[in-house]
Amino acid sequence: MLTTALGTYMGLLVAASVAGCDPTQLDTLSLPCIHRRQKRDWIWNQMHVDEEKTDPLPYYVGKLKSSVNRKNATYVLKGEAANSIFQVNADTGDVYAFARLDREKVSEYSLVALIVDKDTNKNLEPPSNFTIKVHDINDNWPVFTHRLFNASVLEMSPGGTSVMRLTAVDADDPTVADHATVMYQILKGGENFAIDNSGLISTAKQNLDREVQASYEIVVEARDAEGLQGESGTATVLITLQDVNDNFPIFAQPMYTFVVPEDIRVGSSVGSLFVEDPDEPQNRKTKFDIVQGEYRDTFTIDTDPTRNEGIIKPMKPLDYELIQKYSFVVEATDPTINLGYLRGITGKNKARVVINILDVDEPPVFQKRFYHFLLNENQKKNLIGSVLAKDPDKAGRNIGYSIRKTSDKGQFFRITKQGDIHCEKELDREIYPWHNLTVEANELDPNGNPTGKESIVQVHIEVLDENDNAPEFAQPYEPKVCENAAQGKLVVQISAVDKDITPQNVKFKFALGTDDSNFTLIDNHDNTANITVKYGPFDREHAKFYYLPVLISDNGSPSLTGTSTLTVVVCKCNQQGTFTFCEEAVAQAGVSIQALVAIFLCILTITVITLLFFLRRRLRKQARAHGKGVTEIHEQLVTYDEEGGGEMDTTCYDVSVLNSARSGAAKPLRSVLDARQPIYAKAQKPPRVAPGVMPGVHGGPGEMAAMIEVKKDEADHDGGGPPYDTLHIYDYEGSESIAESLSSLGTDSTNSDIDYDFLNDWGPRFKMLAELYSNPWDDLVY
Repeated sequence: MLTTALGTYMGLLVAASVAGCDPTQLDTLSLPCIHRRQKRDWIWNQMHVDEEKTDPLPYYVGKLKSSVNRKNATYVLKGEAANSIFQVNADTGDVYAFARLDREKVSEYSLVALIVDKDTNKNLEPPSNFTIKVHDINDNWPVFTHRLFNASVLEMSPGGTSVMRLTAVDADDPTVADHATVMYQILKGGENFAIDNSGLISTAKQNLDREVQASYEIVVEARDAEGLQGESGTATVLITLQDVNDNFPIFAQPMYTFVVPEDIRVGSSVGSLFVEDPDEPQNRKTKFDIVQGEYRDTFTIDTDPTRNEGIIKPMKPLDYELIQKYSFVVEATDPTINLGYLRGITGKNKARVVINILDVDEPPVFQKRFYHFLLNENQKKNLIGSVLAKDPDKAGRNIGYSIRKTSDKGQFFRITKQGDIHCEKELDREIYPWHNLTVEANELDPNGNPTGKESIVQVHIEVLDENDNAPEFAQPYEPKVCENAAQGKLVVQISAVDKDITPQNVKFKFALGTDDSNFTLIDNHDNTANITVKYGPFDREHAKFYYLPVLISDNGSPSLTGTSTLTVVVCKCNQQGTFTFCEEAVAQAGVSIQALVAIFLCILTITVITLLFFLRRRLRKQARAHGKGVTEIHEQLVTYDEEGGGEMDTTCYDVSVLNSARSGAAKPLRSVLDARQPIYAKAQKPPRVAPGVMPGVHGGPGEMAAMIEVKKDEADHDGGGPPYDTLHIYDYEGSESIAESLSSLGTDSTNSDIDYDFLNDWGPRFKMLAELYSNPWDDLVY
């Protein structure tokens, strides 16, 4: 049996003696005892070795021993550290360490011990597992997990308030007394903070003020309780003080002065009040109040949370004419401040505010926000009511009033310079129950001209109702009755409405406007009436329609009665009383007097125009009969679509000849015209026929030709009037025109050899001229 020490072997001897065995035979591991029991071949204890041992390498660790006593037996180690860190003497079983051991890296080694035959390399005994444990020595100092730590604590905290806990780690065996015990101390910053042996950092002073110092840096040392001297671990801790609301806002200046115009809008900014608060923005909750002064109802101060400033705003309109200067004291407070942190109250949280008002030219101001007047309908009242506006400025200028046309499209009202509103027309409540006017007030300068300053006000005129409308049918009735209807048969039930405001106790009375009919009316006294058959059957051959005038009266003051016509259709019915055939009722049409007047005026106007037209034609005929139709000749020439050539005409004749004709030194106009060379001379002229002469028969000139000759003679002997216009309009079309000359002034009234059929090829503009020249029976036109 294999042992690791002599004590183990002696234990075996004692055990053998107790069992009745011969101790001398123990070397062979055979106990020839009657009461012998089989035991394990290997008996092991753990081997122990100190870390960081200073003995020279290799150093002895322990011994392997086996009861197998053979010359060829040898010891073998197997395992992860075998033959590298640990080796065994094959003959003696001594185990040696060939490296320095560090428990902090490997605290124990697991190995396997074998005893084998040198020759066959077979196990002489089963393998045995054993462990080599490394004993710890205090050879490590504490080490912090980080070199730098961040922590925070509220400012103004009392002493002893926990900040954070630090932990330093010692790699030595904690099961060995004091090997892993750590002690802490503050090397820097110990005047404000402290640390205990557990590593807990706390405040050493109370009321640390962030506004004085916002952060602190301390250095903490972790030292081994026993063991290495002079070795320790250190870490730096940055401690930030968290802000609390412990400071009052303080005004940046003792007085604030502002200048604003009097027409500043309500709610607009007048100016800002600036305060200083050393706390962080989230702890700045400044509130501004007016503590002294009579203008708390005039101004308010809102806080801008982003900039922590007070914004002064007017709560109502300012008036320079009433107050030119406002002065009051403002206090800045913080309602969210923790009063337990206050070290005293300063007087710098108050400031005086002065607001100077500037005078501006303001528009007129009406006495009321709106006006409401009452007016009975159908009355033309001179004065309905008055509006009044004043100039708020010291100048006190005059005010002019006007009604916007867009609000009074019917021009029912007018307003005077004094603001009095008059009704110009009678009003009808049933058409417009309300009239909403927009009245303008304009400021006037000393000359009475508007200055551009104006204001408006709404004027509401309520039209009161009068009983001016008679009742009428509530709906268009289309009653029908059977031809064979019996006496008392209900034809229709009617009701009435009134366009006037109907009171709750309105009572309508019904009656027939005629008694000469086969119908009767029964008033139900509930604002309805029944129309029934009075005698009996009807005769469709005699009448198919009956028109019943129904009188409807109201109980108004005064009472009004209206007549509505009810058209009853007599129909054919079967025995069951069902209508089988009915004629369509033709609606009665009524024409008012105004419509009749309009129709009469239209007829009269048409008659007058017709008479004037015929009279004008008659006068023309008479003028032609007396040879005074000169103007008519010009009109006939113009209607033939002949146009002057403009400046192009001047190139077709010698202007100097015409000028000389004006002065009387040249030839007469007929000579000038005869001197012109016709551009269409190459065209053939058909023989021209005088009016009233058959083709081929030569006759004298007619009345028209005689008139033209008279005009030619007048032109020949008139040396003062320039003939340019006549030539431009009627003589020549222009050298660029394919029509060339169209005038007939240069032609004779006798036979001509020119064929005018070519005019048909010149387009629609010469269609009429072509027809005149191609038909010899028509009158010749010049």
